[in-house]
Amino acid sequence: MIHKGKHVLLARRAGRDPLAGKWEFPGGKLEAGEDGESCLRRELLEELGITVNVGRFLGSVEHDYPERHVELLFYDVEYAGGEVTPHIHDQIAWITIAELADYDLAPADVEFARKLLNDSASDAASNGS
Repeated sequence: MIHKGKHVLLARRAGRDPLAGKWEFPGGKLEAGEDGESCLRRELLEELGITVNVGRFLGSVEHDYPERHVELLFYDVEYAGGEVTPHIHDQIAWITIAELADYDLAPADVEFARKLLNDSASDAASNGS
């Protein structure tokens, strides 16, 4: 999850992708011998033209699509620089956690979004908001 202040970055899949039109937390596929942190730095530079600081591991989600099984690894990623320029997506959006419910997310991203929404609601409740 890439964040800048209180906003997180979503990107919408484009083209002929089976998930075209769905929003996702940007990331990428691990290459042989690559760890999650290195993968994120490389993929986000290639796909969005940005540099990031990869923080702690937040968890993983596994999902079965009709054509393949995926495991998404989520890290706390801080936007560090560069102009966000989507190369494989057709739109990007910086949104608050509360706004996640307004986006048509890719199925594999839904579970993590629910966790973020639940954590945000719990934080607000414990802070008296």
